[in-house]
Formats: sequence, C-alpha cells, structure tokens
Amino acid sequence: MNPIMKISTRMALLFVVLFAAPVSAQEGGDYDDLLKLFAEWRDFERPPLLDGAPDYTRERFSERYKTFEILRARLDEFEINAWPVSEQVDWHLVRAEMNGYEFNHRVLRPWARDPAFYATVWMERSDVPAHEGPTNHAVVDVWKYSFPLSRDDERNLVAELSAIPPLMRQARRNLTGDARDLWVTGIRDVRGQLSNLDRILELAGPGAGAELRDVIEKCRSETTALVSWLEEQAPTKRGPSGIGKDNYTWYQQNVHLLPLTWEDEVRLLNRELDRAWSSLKLEEQRNRDLPPLVPAKNSEEYAAKAEEAVDRIMNFLEEKDILTVTDYMKPAMAAHMGSFVPEETRNFFAITSHYDPAPLFTHFYHWFELARMDLEPHPSPIRQGALLYNIWDNRNEGTATGVEEMFMHAGLYDDSPRSRELVWILLAQRAARGLGSLYAHANEMTMEEAGGVHQDWTPRGWMKTEPDLLVFEQHLYLRQPGYGTSYVTGKYLLERTLADFSKQREEEGEDFSLKDFLDRLNRIDSIPISLARWEMTGLDEDIRSLMQNERRLR
Repeated sequence: MNPIMKISTRMALLFVVLFAAPVSAQEGGDYDDLLKLFAEWRDFERPPLLDGAPDYTRERFSERYKTFEILRARLDEFEINAWPVSEQVDWHLVRAEMNGYEFNHRVLRPWARDPAFYATVWMERSDVPAHEGPTNHAVVDVWKYSFPLSRDDERNLVAELSAIPPLMRQARRNLTGDARDLWVTGIRDVRGQLSNLDRILELAGPGAGAELRDVIEKCRSETTALVSWLEEQAPTKRGPSGIGKDNYTWYQQNVHLLPLTWEDEVRLLNRELDRAWSSLKLEEQRNRDLPPLVPAKNSEEYAAKAEEAVDRIMNFLEEKDILTVTDYMKPAMAAHMGSFVPEETRNFFAITSHYDPAPLFTHFYHWFELARMDLEPHPSPIRQGALLYNIWDNRNEGTATGVEEMFMHAGLYDDSPRSRELVWILLAQRAARGLGSLYAHANEMTMEEAGGVHQDWTPRGWMKTEPDLLVFEQHLYLRQPGYGTSYVTGKYLLERTLADFSKQREEEGEDFSLKDFLDRLNRIDSIPISLARWEMTGLDEDIRSLMQNERRLR
C-alpha cells in the first residue's frame, strides 16, 4: 500500500470512530473509563427490538457489527499494565465477553443454527449464575414471580410474554442452519415451552386476568406453529452440529480463558475418567467387608437422609474450618434437597442421592455462590450478576465438582466410607459425558454416539436408567461448547490454583489454610479460574500466553 492510500485509510477509520459510533471516543483511559465502556458494551450487546422481540435478523447483525468493532477497538486502546491486578482482571473479563460476541457472530450463530435458542419460558432458576447454554434476550424467568400474582406483577408478566409471539415468527425467518442434531433435538425444547405456558396459567389460577389468558393463548399458537415448521424442515437438515477442533480451542482460550486446547482436554478427561474408575474399584476393595449403602425406600426415609446430609455438610464446613459459613448458606442448600423418586424413574443423580445425598449436595456449593451473588455482590460492576456467554462455567461448575472430592479428602466421609464410592462415580460420569461432547464438537461422533460414551463409561450402568437426562446433557453441551468439559477442566484448574497457593504459603513460612483459600476464591467471585489464579497468586503466565495466541489469530 502506498503512503497516500495509508493516510486515506487512516483518515477513513478516524472518521468512523469519531462520527459513526453512538459512543464516545476512547484514547487510553483509566479504570473508571473501563466501567463506562463496560456499561456501553452491555447496552449494545442487548439487541434492538423488531415487532416487540429482540432482533436477530442477519440484516440487523450486519448493520450493528461496525459499532461492535469500534467498541472493541476502544477496549484495545487501554494501557492496563500499571493497574492493580483486580482491575486488569476486569479488563480481561470485558475482553472475554467481546470475544464471545464475535464468536457467536462468526461461528456459533445460535439464532440461525439452534432452535432451542428460541425457548423463552423458564420455570426454575439455574444453579449457576445464568441459564446454561445460549439463550435469547427475551427470556421470561417465571421463578422470579410469586403466585397468585399481584396486579402489577401480572402486568409485568403479560409484557414479558408479549415478546414471544413475534419471536416465534422471527425464528422461522432466522433459522437457516443445517446442524441436524441441534435442529432435531431443539424441537424438544421449543415444544416444552407449551407445557411451561400451561403451568403459568395453572399457577395463576382462576384469578388470572383476561390479558394474561389472551397473551398465553397467542404464545401457545405461535409456539405450536414454530414446532410444526421445525418438524417439517427437519428431514432436510443433514449437516454436522459440532464447531470443529480449531474453533473449539479458539473459543475456550479466548472467551472462557481456558489455557487448554481440544487435544489437551481429551487427554485430561481420559485421565480423570481412568482415575475415577480405578479409585472407585480401590474404594470398593477397601470397603468389601462393610455393609452396602441402602437407598431410601419412601418419602420419609429420603427426607431424613436429606436433612441429615445438609446438617452433616454444614457442621463439617464450620467445625473443620473448611470455609467461612454465613447465615444464608444452610437455607440456600436446604431449599434444594429434592424429594423421593420411585426407583423405576430415578435418573443418575437421583440414584446417588437416594443412597446418600451428601456427595451430590456438596455440588450444591452452587447455591452458596448464588446466594452470595444476590446478597453480597462483588464491588466491581463487571463482576456483579452473571458474565455473558456462560464465561463463568469452568469456575462455577469446576468448583462445585472440585469440592466434592476436596471435602471427601478433608474427611467428610470418615464415618461413611461407602459414600466415597459415590464421589468417584459422580466424577466418572462427568468425565465420560464431557469426553463424549469433545468428540461431538470435533464432528467425530454424532450426539447419539457421544451419549454412548456417556452411558458406557458411567459406572454401575447408572446412566442407562432414564434417557431424558442423557439427551438434556449432551444437547446442552453441543449447544454450548466447553460446558460439558467445564466440570473437569475447571476442577483441574482449581486444584492447580490450590497447589500454587499452598506452595507460596509454604515458601513464605506460613501455614496453609483451606478456609483462607476458599474464602479468597469466593471474594474474587464467579470468573474464569485462570483469572482467579492470577488475582490470588500473582501468576499470570496463562493469561499472557492466551493473549499472545489471540493476537496471532486475530
């Protein structure tokens, strides 16, 4: 390019930055400027409306992409090396979210490939910071409402539900993808919206107003029309649903800030699967002369087991100085103890919890974190609420999985050795399902074949008892790359951070405290573990390496 063309190009870019963007110019800046940019970014990320529903049309994305590029250029202008580490971490969180938007635009495109993206009515709160998998911006969280509805709440619910009919119509225009597994299985999610709409009317009862009944009828009609259209189109869908190894690695490294490749994850999950199976067999050998665990036979027995498990866990955490126990933790866990399930209809997790709920309930560390998010939000606006694009997955799912084994090693089951077997079974199941999802994203297996790995490598045949869980999990992991492996990859990164932290304490002549470690992790909040490790230990080589890889790829 000659010098005159270079000058012209620079002037044109300057003109776009100064005049085309509905945002202020950014040259460098301090942390307050980052917070302002973050607010603008989040405002931009929510799409404008089309006929009362979020606009996911190709034309709108093309029209808005230049503004995104300007926002990203402004982020790149910041000089953050002299900032405190916690503020640098926040910059990387904004970078990860913007990378997530770019990846969705370029590769994942759930609005075009994934019918389940349009499932809008959610009856229950997720046990992680946001709904699992790609969700649209018009989601109706019915669990936030108290029934019977007040007059104001009913008006608000009617307003939220009013976005569904135009969104269902828009879906028939936007869904142009050829991903067969996503398409066929996604029909199940959209159809499920019909029962959720019926459930709203049931909860509202005879006092439901005419406007609520009318909007639900319109939602049902348009949802039914979308299901019929999806079923008509299904035979024409023959393409793969995985995103491929290279895209998978880019997404994990640059959005979820995971310092691993697709190949690294395959090796890690195979290793953890082997370790879980061999450890289970050693536990069984050790316990061979002990009486077996006996599952709950009725509601009363299950309730007694569940209450005892919650008390056992909470007393253990406090008496053994595992972490700081707050007033909201026990109620948060106790609210999710579940109930008795007849043996013939138990899924994998119900099977384990009917023997001893404690191993599964330790995974309910999730509910501690959500209560903290609600009641003790992080001071940084960037870390309040949920990061976009499930960026929290390796932190939240990895920690919940990691503490299952950590608490076991710390002595939780000293009085119940057979319960240790359940911990290894839980880990094996999570490694097996994640391994299957890796092969599905590499397009080396179909979703059904990935489910075969999931089933066959779960001990005792406990994934072969009830098919809905298998379909739900493998479908989610195909929709959300990296989610199926995050339980194990996050656990690995958490254990690595624990090793670094404890080694530093030893080198400094200080005693290691698990309570100190977990309390610090909790204060840092639900962010990728690579960033938490940096903030906790000062070790930043993972982030520096990921940044270098991103620069080579962009």
